[in-house]
Amino acid sequence: MTLRHETAVHVVSALRSLVSAEARAEAPAAAMEARDLEQAVWVRLLERLGGDGLPPDAARWVKSAVRAEARRARRTAARELPYGHDPSDPAGSPERAALRSERRRVIRAAVARTPGNCPRLLTAMLSPDDPTYREIAGELGISQGSLGPMRSRCLGCLRRMLTAEVAAPELGGKER
Repeated sequence: MTLRHETAVHVVSALRSLVSAEARAEAPAAAMEARDLEQAVWVRLLERLGGDGLPPDAARWVKSAVRAEARRARRTAARELPYGHDPSDPAGSPERAALRSERRRVIRAAVARTPGNCPRLLTAMLSPDDPTYREIAGELGISQGSLGPMRSRCLGCLRRMLTAEVAAPELGGKER
C-alpha cells in the first residue's frame, strides 16, 4: 500500500460518519438521495487528496463541500427538463406563464408588506443565488441561531396575510 493510499483510507474512515450525517441533513432540501450526496462529496475529497492534499480543517471542509454539492444539485434540478418534455405542452403556454408571473407578483407584494425585518429576510430566502443561513444572517446582521425562529414567524405572518386575501374554498370545492 502506498502512502497516498494509506492516507486516503485513514481520511475516509475518520470522516465517514460526519459525511454521512451532513449528507442526510442536506439531502431532503436538495431533493436528492443522501447516498448520492455522500458519493459526490467523497469524489471531491479524493480529487482534492490527489491534488492539493488533505484540507487543513477536514471537518469544516466536509461541511462546506456537502452544502456546495447540495446547492449544485438544486441548481441543476431547476434547469433540468423531464424526459419527453414537449415545448408545445399547455404547461408552457403563455397563459400558464402569466399565471406564474402573477402569483410571484402577489407573493412579492405580500412579502413587502410584512412587518419588521421580515421583508429583508424573506427576500434573501427567495433569492435565486440560494444563500446559506450564514450568508443571510450576515446580510441581516443577526445571529445564525435566531434566523430559524425569525423565519418561522415571518412565514407565519406571510401565510396569514395571503390566506386573508385569497378566498378559501368551501366543502365540495365551491368558493364562498
